[in-house]
Amino acid sequence: MKLIGYKKCSTCKNIEKLLEEKGLDYDYREIDKENPSAKEIKAWHEESGLDIQKFFNSSGLVYRRLGLKDKLKIMDLEEKYRLLSQDGMLVKRPILLTGDQVLVGPQVKKYLENLD
Repeated sequence: MKLIGYKKCSTCKNIEKLLEEKGLDYDYREIDKENPSAKEIKAWHEESGLDIQKFFNSSGLVYRRLGLKDKLKIMDLEEKYRLLSQDGMLVKRPILLTGDQVLVGPQVKKYLENLD
């Protein structure tokens, strides 16, 4: 498993704690230090089956500063992938890559809570 998060994010910290409580091995990737590439975002998006909007940290400062609420409506998918790859703080977190699933945001906690 790979957890992609932000060390200062309380949600990400809680997910790390949950992973550790369940004794699950995982690698941690700091999204602010290692931005995902547009190619990675595209692959995660396609594998997740989620709307691309779910990959945007819509409550974040960068999202609001760039006025993306309205701008995203007129962008195509490739532009959105490029935009997400430019700043890790634009990307919704945490993201958990399980090997066969890509889980984003609240999905991560639900998934981990339902593991036996």
